Amino acid sequence: MSITLTEKAATEVKKIITEQKLAPETVLRVGVAGGGCSGFSYSLGFDTQFDPKIDAKTEQHGVAVVVDRKSDLFLDGTTLDFHDGIDKRGFTFNNPNAKKTCGCGSSFQA
Repeated sequence: MSITLTEKAATEVKKIITEQKLAPETVLRVGVAGGGCSGFSYSLGFDTQFDPKIDAKTEQHGVAVVVDRKSDLFLDGTTLDFHDGIDKRGFTFNNPNAKKTCGCGSSFQA
């Protein structure tokens, strides 16, 4: 699997799942979609569906992480972290495959 979830990001994901009272089988779905100011944009969401034919699934720090096989190609080696500082708060992607990123960090060019 291409994505590494940091412990800090996993803690935040578990917190959100608890606060929103999501189902116990909820997974964190990470993906890539066409669009954004640099060509591709990251997607993060919660899902209860998993298809082993088209998805890769791992368990990291107590969080089930699912990536569809197409997105997996663009996310190989990516670290998903959570930043909680005075300047900004949110999930961040460190993608070694990104040749160019936008200023907000939510899209990239491969």
